[in-house]
Amino acid sequence: MAKKTSARAAAKASLTGKRVGLYPGTFDPPTLGHLDIVKRALKLVDHLVIGVGVGTGKNPLFSFEERVAMWQHEAGVLTKDGGTIEVQPFGNALQVDFARSVGASIVVRGLRAMTDFEYEFQIVGMNQRLAPDIETVFLMADPRYLSIASKLVKEVAMLGGNVSPFLTPHVADLLVKRCKELAKKRK
Repeated sequence: MAKKTSARAAAKASLTGKRVGLYPGTFDPPTLGHLDIVKRALKLVDHLVIGVGVGTGKNPLFSFEERVAMWQHEAGVLTKDGGTIEVQPFGNALQVDFARSVGASIVVRGLRAMTDFEYEFQIVGMNQRLAPDIETVFLMADPRYLSIASKLVKEVAMLGGNVSPFLTPHVADLLVKRCKELAKKRK
């Protein structure tokens, strides 16, 4: 079903002349930093596809389906100032192939630090060789969100700390609940 939707989205985007972007990631969980990148990306594109990756190598706390549902919950608020968002599962495919399947000519990536840049720089080099027609745009993290990383937010939550400065209320509630469930299982 996702492929049919993606093909339709790509065809529709090309017919309407809309600029389509792809924001791929694991998003385990989506943080305020991720939401900030989406808001700013919507200033550059007419339609943004959030590609939620399987993330098997990262041992995600939330299932693939749960992360997709989180983004679907947040999408309405993010598009109130214009633009459209589509949340798509992003399985085991090359990023550039997935971008093409959703009609994206731009891949949006967020950067927090030099370590992010070094990793992303390698990916961009490979993607340019594979798909020179797809551009990668880097958006620097807002200074308020520079220290927010999903991995660190999960660690704070697991240790009983306050995660509300880093997540939307909906995602924070889900994360706290999941951490309590895991703590009960460990006892």
